[in-house]
Amino acid sequence: MRILATQESVTKLPADAIVVGVYDEGVLAAPAAAVNAAIGGVVGKMVDAESITGSPGEVTLLHHPAGLEVDAVAVVGMGPKKRFDRGAAFVAAGAAAKTLSGKRRKHVGLFLEDGLAADVLAAAVAGAQVGCHGADLYRKEKNQTPFATLSVGGAEDTAVGAGEILGTAVNVVRRLVNEPASVIYPQSFADEAAEVAQAHGLEIEVWDEHKLADERCGALLAVGQGSVRPPRLVILRHRGGGPNDPTIALVGKGVTFDSGGLSLKPSENMLTMKMDMSGAATVLGAMQAIARLQLPVNVIGLMGLVENMPGGGSYKLGDVLTAKNGKTIEVHNTDAEGRLVLADTLCVAVEQGASKIVDLATLTGACMVALGRDVAGVMSNDEAWQDEVLAAAKTCGEPAWPLPMFPEIYDEQIKSPVADIKNVGDARWGGAITAAKLLQQFVGDTPWTHIDIAGPAFIEKPKPHIEGGASGCFVRTLVELVNLERF
Repeated sequence: MRILATQESVTKLPADAIVVGVYDEGVLAAPAAAVNAAIGGVVGKMVDAESITGSPGEVTLLHHPAGLEVDAVAVVGMGPKKRFDRGAAFVAAGAAAKTLSGKRRKHVGLFLEDGLAADVLAAAVAGAQVGCHGADLYRKEKNQTPFATLSVGGAEDTAVGAGEILGTAVNVVRRLVNEPASVIYPQSFADEAAEVAQAHGLEIEVWDEHKLADERCGALLAVGQGSVRPPRLVILRHRGGGPNDPTIALVGKGVTFDSGGLSLKPSENMLTMKMDMSGAATVLGAMQAIARLQLPVNVIGLMGLVENMPGGGSYKLGDVLTAKNGKTIEVHNTDAEGRLVLADTLCVAVEQGASKIVDLATLTGACMVALGRDVAGVMSNDEAWQDEVLAAAKTCGEPAWPLPMFPEIYDEQIKSPVADIKNVGDARWGGAITAAKLLQQFVGDTPWTHIDIAGPAFIEKPKPHIEGGASGCFVRTLVELVNLERF
């Protein structure tokens, strides 16, 4: 999809369709008011009749309106005017694009409001790209078709360019996560990362099973033992800062399929487990965007990639694993594998000289029990760093909430009588936190924040602005966080 900035009037743009916005107070945004005047007050009458409410993501299509040379006007709800920010713009543009992309259209104009800040316009552009793409990768007849051209009213080229980069990165993540596990497995994921690195000037290093053994990554290797597809660890590096500047590490869990191993999942719980590599995909998408934006910061992205399968060589309950930093881990459940993959990957991040670390993982169902499907859980060993992560997420409109990490309560729960720690807590309670407590054992004193994206990474039912399947959540948050770190 070609995306252009335009200064053309909303009523003059030669397009197949145009998008205008209405706030939930019933106030028409300036472009909507201009369209309303051109078509004889139809939009205003529909607002008065409460056929258009302006609630976030609501889309009303007006077909072939008299007074305009367009096939359709999409009137999208933007929510409260005082809270129309990046998150609201992403949802509004995504909802309109999702509706309009149900039909092939050559040219669509996006006119949410006059005078929007560049970051809000960029979020709208990203949302429009996400809204145009579904999860139907293998359908002959697609449910959605991206527009040939999207013209963004009142925007400058820089805002449009930034939005295109963010939207493309989110869609990269969504595609990778939506692919079946027969297509995306450790080596093929590493190949995808190599293509991203080559295209966008990132340094890349891929550790195969032999290098992982040489590097003493015993926890990650154990998880991959049951699969015929050997594990990989991918390291991407963006050198945007000076040689002596600090380095931020982004770390992602990449379990490309999770059967549960010998602690086998029920069939119905296994169906969507192609998405258990969402954390790694998010890191890859964020690194692509960071490189394309040429952010003046040093960033390293690390992705631990395995399949967790119940083969004859599978690691077993009662096994004791030795992680890269020498800590021993007793296995009580082979379906608590993501934390083992991350244990070694976090050790590598520390050894690579990270000054701060963020990891992302579809780690625990317990986090969904605590916070639901739409909110990520955030846990940390450093309150100031956690606050930065939460602030970036709030700015981007990606819901996240902190969970406690009280050492006097939770550290005891992962102690093992036969090893340094065990890979599950004492009971089901607080499972998201005890998983994070295990991860904390592998970061030392480095400021570290863990984001459990088990809920929001994969959408079971479509939302107004995005189809069901992979969401690509927290790509925008990571880019925002890295961008803030340059100041």
